[in-house]
Amino acid sequence: MSSTPIADLALVSDRHSAGLIGRDGAVEWLCFPLFNGPSVFARLLDDEAGHWTIRPSVPYETTRRYLPRTMVLETTFRTGSGTVVLTDALLTGPDDGGHRLGAGVPHLLARRVSGVGGEVPMEIEYRPRPEYGLIYPILSGVEGGVTARGGAEWLVLTTPAPLTIGDCSGYGVFTAREGETRHFGMHRSTLQETPARVWDQAELAARLDDTIIAWQSWSSLHQAYDGPWRDLVHHSGRVLQALSFQPSGAIVAAATTSLPEWAGGERNWDYRYTWVRDASLTMGALWVAACPDEASDFFAFLTTAAPSLGKDRALQIMFGVRGEHDLSERTLPHLRGWRGSRPVRVGNDAWNQRQIDVYGELLDAALRLERQIGDIDDDVRRFLIACADTAAERWTEKDQGIWEMRGEPRHFLYSKLMCWVALDRGIALACLLRARERVEYWQRTRAEIRETLLREGWNDRVGAFTQAFGSDALDASALMMPIVGFLPAGDSRMLSTIDAVADRLTDDQGLVYRYRTADGIDGLAGEEGAFLLCSFWMAQALAMSGQVGRARDVFERTAAYANDVGLLSEEVDPHSGELLGNFPQAFSHIGLINAAWAIDEAERACGPVGAGRGNGDGRVA
Repeated sequence: MSSTPIADLALVSDRHSAGLIGRDGAVEWLCFPLFNGPSVFARLLDDEAGHWTIRPSVPYETTRRYLPRTMVLETTFRTGSGTVVLTDALLTGPDDGGHRLGAGVPHLLARRVSGVGGEVPMEIEYRPRPEYGLIYPILSGVEGGVTARGGAEWLVLTTPAPLTIGDCSGYGVFTAREGETRHFGMHRSTLQETPARVWDQAELAARLDDTIIAWQSWSSLHQAYDGPWRDLVHHSGRVLQALSFQPSGAIVAAATTSLPEWAGGERNWDYRYTWVRDASLTMGALWVAACPDEASDFFAFLTTAAPSLGKDRALQIMFGVRGEHDLSERTLPHLRGWRGSRPVRVGNDAWNQRQIDVYGELLDAALRLERQIGDIDDDVRRFLIACADTAAERWTEKDQGIWEMRGEPRHFLYSKLMCWVALDRGIALACLLRARERVEYWQRTRAEIRETLLREGWNDRVGAFTQAFGSDALDASALMMPIVGFLPAGDSRMLSTIDAVADRLTDDQGLVYRYRTADGIDGLAGEEGAFLLCSFWMAQALAMSGQVGRARDVFERTAAYANDVGLLSEEVDPHSGELLGNFPQAFSHIGLINAAWAIDEAERACGPVGAGRGNGDGRVA
């Protein structure tokens, strides 16, 4: 089994696929040529599932960073005899003026080794294992490199240091001397491309430099946020960019599959897909930390992938990065999982769930982009009208809820809330949608949903809005009520709900759980960690209620769980503080961006304040 701490990983991306690299210079995870394609290296999930390591062969200390305004990783190894710098990137293609980062990528992982002081003995271990470690390819030496054949893959390694080949692996040594630089690369080739292409050192160097310039150009053109935690917000925007699929605009929830929500547990899911649920929150984050172009690309993807409502008018909740609908789940029994967390899954059966919240997220995204999208074609217009109508028709139904419960369907508060959002945004968009005749019906149903939510969603015994109608269980998704505009954050019921979540749904460090798994509502065994997105929701709700001091405290406490290169996981172990869940998690970075913006807005409205209550409109009560 793998034991690499999740916090030891750093992301590289070409906006088509992603890799994760450890502090020891090991590529622990890499999928070519798509985010959700089979892995080439998967040591993260099993020691035998492949890696590519370049590191000193003597004891060393490590520091890391991303090069400024990029997602190009720099690892510095310091030894007793000298210092060496390893630079890693999935090549994005040359700069096009900062606009379409990742267009025309070569699907090549480039690695630069630079001696910067003294001499350092280095070692290379190359163990490609395509198809999630199932295939042990045949390795052959060619001039300047190594080929690996097996299954559908033909991998070509460029290496200026010769490797000894044996046991479907390659091993080599060399010395990194001050002032010397070597470039390594691995790309996925076609079987028809013969002889195997080995990259020239100068060409690899130029392509890597182009990638650095392209990231910096995109950041300079697209990132203008200048509020509190500016560097964190900008970096999170780049993480979202790195998790986006350039050809379609889809944004994956995370780069990995089956990193567990509890070590050794069964809550292990494949997150390399795009969720409609993420749409409205993602739109807000992209406007703050990127630019309308990225938001428009994501919306265009959703309105291309999603318009089929199916026979029962149900909107599918998630898609593959190219718009695939069938994401059927299967397990990989040959993999032992991260720290023995089984099963390892690929695909995600949540695609087949019916969740009525998604209509609200999609229409909220449309409203956020109203000015940007301008006129819309008749197909998209009819689809969005159908989403509002379906929300009006189905809001009384039970469903699986925001957290994709695998237990029995229930009347979840969040699902009803987002049906209200669907109608509220549909009414606001009625002119654009040419649907004025629908407004009276939508208004009437919106009022009915609101009345029901306030009556059935509020629990006097608990003193809060609860997870589902008739339930005493708390759920952090209730914090979304002021965020989507259903109630002012300063409403007495919202203030009570915020306090209830803070008092009864947090760990000892003040991080927020989604809900209590002990209630058994999700149909799964075991525990899970505190959820970073929910903690950022808490910060955002506090800021909107005028409690800016408390909001800052929660924000800084949560953001502190980013690793040394600024990446956030999905969850945090409440006992050890260790990162858990798929990584890096787009939702966590989205939450950071939106919470930082909300705190900035609150401070602009009333100036920095302490922890006193506000009245929800930015003024201190």
